[in-house]
Amino acid sequence: MPVTLLNTGLVLWRNDEAVLQCLYDQCPHRGAKLSLGAVCQGQLQCPYHGWRFDGEGVCHLVPSMVSFKPGPAQQARAVAVKEHMGLVWVCLDSESAKLTQLPAFTAEQNSRLRKLNAGPYEVTTSAPRIIENFLDIAHFSFVHSGWLGDPNTTHIADYQVEIQTSGFKVKNVRVEQPQASLAMTQNELVAYQYDVTHPYGAVLTKRQAVEGNETPAFEESIAVFIQPVTAESCRVWFRLAVSDLESEPQALIEFQDTIFSQDRPVLESQTPRLLPIHAGTEVHVATDKAAVAYRKYLLQCGVTFGVC
Repeated sequence: MPVTLLNTGLVLWRNDEAVLQCLYDQCPHRGAKLSLGAVCQGQLQCPYHGWRFDGEGVCHLVPSMVSFKPGPAQQARAVAVKEHMGLVWVCLDSESAKLTQLPAFTAEQNSRLRKLNAGPYEVTTSAPRIIENFLDIAHFSFVHSGWLGDPNTTHIADYQVEIQTSGFKVKNVRVEQPQASLAMTQNELVAYQYDVTHPYGAVLTKRQAVEGNETPAFEESIAVFIQPVTAESCRVWFRLAVSDLESEPQALIEFQDTIFSQDRPVLESQTPRLLPIHAGTEVHVATDKAAVAYRKYLLQCGVTFGVC
C-alpha cells in the first residue's frame, strides 16, 4: 500500500508472519516505486528488476545476478512502523523512533467505553488548521447548528488554558448542545476538556455537565490524528471512546461523518491554508485563547510544516 507523509512516499506491506513493514517508496537501483511491486516470500519485490527487500531494507535477491550477494549499497531505506489503536504509525527519523512515544489516549484504558475509529477524511488544508478547528468552541453554533450548537445560544463563558511541560489543556468549557452525540437527542449542557500534546493531534473529553456525577449518562473521548500528506492536504482519523453501547458501530461512525462533513467546506475555504502562527497575522478575541495557546505551542515545538 503506497502512502504519503510529509511529502514523502512510503510503502507498507506485511511479511509472511503478517508483521507490518515500511520502506521509503523508492528502489535504490533505478528509483522505481516499490509499491508497484509485489510481496514474494514475505519480501517486497521491485516491479522494475525484481530486487527483493525485507522490512529492514536489506536486499536479498538481484535476479539478474543470482549468485551476487547484495550489500549495504543495494539497501533500501527502512522506516520505523507500529500498529496502535487500529492505526499505523511511522517515524521517518530512525534515531527519533527509538525515543518517540505514541500519542496518549487515556480513554483507551476505560473499560466502560466502547472504542472505534472513524475516517479517514481527505481535506485540502494544513494539519494545524484542522487541529485549531477541533479546539474552536465558538463555531459550534454556526457550523454545527442543530447538532453541537444553536445560533440562538452563542455566548461562550470564560474557560481556562493550562500550560504543561508536554503541551496544554483547555479546561472548564461549558456549551449547550442540541445533540451532543448520537444517543443524546435533547438539549444538554456539556462539559468539554481538550488535551494537546502533539502538533498534529488532540483529545477531546466531553460529558454531561452534572456536578458530582462520576458516571454521567453521556461521556466520550474523541482523539483526532492528522496525517499531513503535503503542507496543504491531509488525511484525518478519529479514535472514539463512547459510553453509547447500544447504537450500531456504523451509526456511530456516520454521526462522526456528519459532524466532520460540516467542518470540511469551511476548513477548505480558509486562506491561507497554512496556519499563520506569528502574532498579528490574524486577529483574536478572548474566546480564541485555545487557538492562541495552540499557535504558541507550535512555535515552541519548532513546527514548520503546515504553518506560515
